[in-house]
Amino acid sequence: MKVFFLSLFFLLLIAISGSGIQEVPNAKPSEPQWIQLFNGEDLSDWDIKIRGHEMGVNYKNTFRVEDGLLKVSYGEYDTFKEEFGHLFYKTPFSHYRLRVEYRFVGQQVTDGPGWAFRNNGLMVHSQSAESMGLHQDFPISLEAQLLGGADEGVRSTMNLCTPGSSVVIDGKFREEHCIDSSSDTYRGDRWVTAEMVVHGDEVIHHIVEGDTVLTYSRPEMGGGAISGYDPEVYIERQPMKSGYIAIQAESHPTEFRKIEVMILDPE
Repeated sequence: MKVFFLSLFFLLLIAISGSGIQEVPNAKPSEPQWIQLFNGEDLSDWDIKIRGHEMGVNYKNTFRVEDGLLKVSYGEYDTFKEEFGHLFYKTPFSHYRLRVEYRFVGQQVTDGPGWAFRNNGLMVHSQSAESMGLHQDFPISLEAQLLGGADEGVRSTMNLCTPGSSVVIDGKFREEHCIDSSSDTYRGDRWVTAEMVVHGDEVIHHIVEGDTVLTYSRPEMGGGAISGYDPEVYIERQPMKSGYIAIQAESHPTEFRKIEVMILDPE
């Protein structure tokens, strides 16, 4: 009888192991992963739109990849004639975390506007490159304005500018074009880490070197500060729930060594 029960026990063990059933104690859901938008090699997956030129024309090689860096370059320009440029990632996003590492280098191109000195931007919830007008200056979007410090004075980065958009801050509707963040001033050619946490049209946070420097909510179209756009694209008071990510070219050389996103669940 003892032999019978031992045999039965071993048969049950074999049956259970053969079924493929495994118990994983304290299993945790997979963590969100960073997705690299810039591959360090080329501009595949990105669309170029420079003012006065058709989509896809990389006028004077403004956007380029060299030494593993994405560069906004003016090496082939003699002067700047308001050829504002934007480089759009191919896929729209809604709820996500965006992180970049950037720096300003060299001198501003001749005839670049004074306000564009050490100035670039991260455009989010943007219209597509295809929908921009031939002579449109800036896309309808929310811009996290990247600024580098001058030799003296305070100049915050990751400010908010609102080309064709408006937001709510501390319960108040805000339509002024640019709103300063509370960040430090970053001078010289040091690398700066900037992030955005975007939750559709609910809330958006700007983060610099780990510190939250600006928060706003309820973005929608409106406010002006753009020209040359297609009126059918610009719909006053339409909530901005999703859109494209773009970086700018506004006349000052800029380098990016990382551009990545993490997809988030809706809050």
